[in-house]
Amino acid sequence: MSSTTDFIAELVRAANEVEKLQGEEARRLLNRAITTIRDMRETIGIPGGHTAADAVIDLQTAAVALGNRSHEQIKTALLDAASMIRDLHIVLDTGTEIQIDRKSP
Repeated sequence: MSSTTDFIAELVRAANEVEKLQGEEARRLLNRAITTIRDMRETIGIPGGHTAADAVIDLQTAAVALGNRSHEQIKTALLDAASMIRDLHIVLDTGTEIQIDRKSP
């Protein structure tokens, strides 16, 4: 297994045992996932959204407000992060080219 697939498995495992997670552990996992997603996007050539429509913003919000989140919300954030990393890993692994159409309004 690669370090990426190991990390995906770690996120899924944490999501499945979310009630056993300490707040700092969940925050650490989410912050690591955010960094991983951004790095992978940059490698692929996907520009950062930096808007509310960017799913990474949702992960950041979840990480910051962890104390105010239910176990279900934390689980969802961890699984969303795992899914994004898995998808980006597939794109990198297969060498799929992504073209971004940059039209100005």
